Amino acid sequence: MVLSILAAPWRHRHSFALSTLVLAGSAGLLLPAGVAAQPAATRGAGARPAGAQSAPLPKGPRAMMLADWYRVVNVSSPAVSPDGKRVAMTVTRAVESENRRHSEVWVVNTAGGEPQRWTSPGAESSNPRWSPDGKYLFFNSQRPGGRGNTWAIRLDQPTGEAVQVPEYPTGSMPANGSFAVFTDAVAPAPTVPTPDPFGQMPAMARPPFEAITRPTVPARFDGRHVVDMVYKNNNSGFVPGRRTPRVWRPQQLFRQNVGDTARTQITNVAYSHRGVSVSPDGQWIAFVADAGLRPDSVVDLERDSLAKLPYDKVRDEAERNDADIYLVPVAGGTPRKLMEWMGAESNLTWSPDGKQLAFIGRPGRTKSARIYTVPVAGGTPMNVLGDWQFEPGSIEWLKSGMHFTADIGGRSAVLKADLTGKTAPKEVVGGRRQVRGVSFDAAGRTMAFVSTSLTRPTELFVANADGTGERQLTEFNKDVNADVVWSDAERFTYKSVGDVEIEAWLMKPYGYQPGRKYPLVLYIHGGPHSAYGEGWFDEFQNLAAQGMFVLFTNPRGSSGYGADFTYSTRGRWGMEDYEDLMKAVDIVAARPDVDATKLGASGGSYGGFMTTWMATKTTRFAAIQTDRTITDWTYWYGASDAQGLTEFEFFGKPWDNQKLYDELSPIRYVNKVKTPMLIVQSEEDHRTPMGSAEIWFMSLKKQGVPVELIRYPRSNHDLSRTGEPWLLVDRLGRLRDWFGYWLQGQKAGTAN
Repeated sequence: MVLSILAAPWRHRHSFALSTLVLAGSAGLLLPAGVAAQPAATRGAGARPAGAQSAPLPKGPRAMMLADWYRVVNVSSPAVSPDGKRVAMTVTRAVESENRRHSEVWVVNTAGGEPQRWTSPGAESSNPRWSPDGKYLFFNSQRPGGRGNTWAIRLDQPTGEAVQVPEYPTGSMPANGSFAVFTDAVAPAPTVPTPDPFGQMPAMARPPFEAITRPTVPARFDGRHVVDMVYKNNNSGFVPGRRTPRVWRPQQLFRQNVGDTARTQITNVAYSHRGVSVSPDGQWIAFVADAGLRPDSVVDLERDSLAKLPYDKVRDEAERNDADIYLVPVAGGTPRKLMEWMGAESNLTWSPDGKQLAFIGRPGRTKSARIYTVPVAGGTPMNVLGDWQFEPGSIEWLKSGMHFTADIGGRSAVLKADLTGKTAPKEVVGGRRQVRGVSFDAAGRTMAFVSTSLTRPTELFVANADGTGERQLTEFNKDVNADVVWSDAERFTYKSVGDVEIEAWLMKPYGYQPGRKYPLVLYIHGGPHSAYGEGWFDEFQNLAAQGMFVLFTNPRGSSGYGADFTYSTRGRWGMEDYEDLMKAVDIVAARPDVDATKLGASGGSYGGFMTTWMATKTTRFAAIQTDRTITDWTYWYGASDAQGLTEFEFFGKPWDNQKLYDELSPIRYVNKVKTPMLIVQSEEDHRTPMGSAEIWFMSLKKQGVPVELIRYPRSNHDLSRTGEPWLLVDRLGRLRDWFGYWLQGQKAGTAN
């Protein structure tokens, strides 16, 4: 059977590009024939498959046990149907017996009721999206015998079976959904030369293509042949046997009508197009490009970071117009630059009447992003957020006004902008929680989103566009929520050095009793440009269940508080941010219910650097766990996949500013460390490579400091978030063991 429709994810005009959450409920859901409704028993934890799995867990209410991790369900990627009557979503569970995660597409009525599974439990399915006419539900799935990963269920046909649609394009559609505009790589325009792209990068000191060595006997060589730095982040490197230079293939615009497999190329120029957005009337295409950069029109971090140029403040700190917004008729023609604007633009969004464009613009790397509007006829962009402190995440311009998302410190919300720019935006959906994956129906009346709080894993919610009428649609985590008493946290703020206000949270231990003293573990987030906040987090709950206070903060350098706050630690990592963290420890340790002699600290990535740094600065902590650590910045520069981070944050490469690289390296002060340390490291982590952990381990062993190094195989930088379930849970258990022994005097191996 051939499905006559476009086949791959187009950009639905009424859907925020946000992260996803969980769902539950759907009364009177009309299923396509052949799609069996799943019984209510499929909600919540569900039945566990046979095989290697934990022993049956006791009923609650009780503290979290390690095996409870396998029961938590994640809901994400909500998509409201065009008529606003249904929400599709991705539901992900852990399959404990098979050491893997499994995702399926579920659908629920916005009126409420039981959610229903719409995809086969025997295949991985995710990322649902509706066709603009509501006749098709598209989703991604890797299925045997398929070509590509896009499938569709046709709702107006009796079978209800999924059919692959490999010709479906990614892109944007007009209001009527009659066609899609998308980008695809093609050879450069005939008038554009196609030299060896490496010849455009003499600073990379790449050997001439003809000089690259070849294996003497190809069948006997199975090593890694490296000539490009990108092998670090794409995990492939130079492909042995390549006989021709790689050629940049600029992304051009294409159009494809619904019901047709043929596509029409719209542009043929030397630069790439991205961020495509079609006007509501289907007449114009807006896109982002840098026509003067290079054929790929994308800043290549490896090229930039490996340039043989010393750091120069005037040159390297100058604001650059990295890209511009262009318009071109759908029928084709010469693209027209909409405006001259210094900075980077993204999230192009048309006004409902098609007369204006909105975009998120960042004037410079250390400048706060803002929402701007500009007439499509041309003119000066207007900032509709003014000097509002926080930064937008995505935009949706409805007939009722402009909605956008933003992180506001440790929480996130949906807000409505004042299009005049005269007043601050109004919060529509917010509160002490994190809101993700916001999606609207075609009329802009119904909004779906995923929400999580400190004491609740993700579930699906729906509300009116103005935020009224909010209600929860799913209860996938009902069973685990009934058994486990999730610990809550008290939010507080405090003034740190320089009179800067810092946001923090203190989570109480399970079974907290007034009059008792409890140990405390400080958690330090990664980034550093990220943040902790008002969402459920397994690591915090894990130690709170062990009977410990958990302190987490967003020190200087964190995101969610404006660009000035985010970049205030540039060139000063481990200085004011360290003071921010220790000030929080001082405040909490002074409480009568905290045992100030039993303090611990834990952190990963940037937090891993900070924990090793702390160990060289203070002996206040009885035990520290460091994860994905960085102990020598010069080593890290050569071994990591993200050299550009330190080049920017440390004002140049090591040879430009070796003093700073040395001064901020914990290994230079390792002889001061007295605190027992648990080191956790992934063997395939290219972001924070193993060498940092090894040198730290060896140095502490030589000094007689109690230290352990846990090496996890088949794991990368994201082990603690998306790694193999068995290894992830093993790590949580070791944290319980480590802090349980050093802070509570418990024998290792007693964690449950």
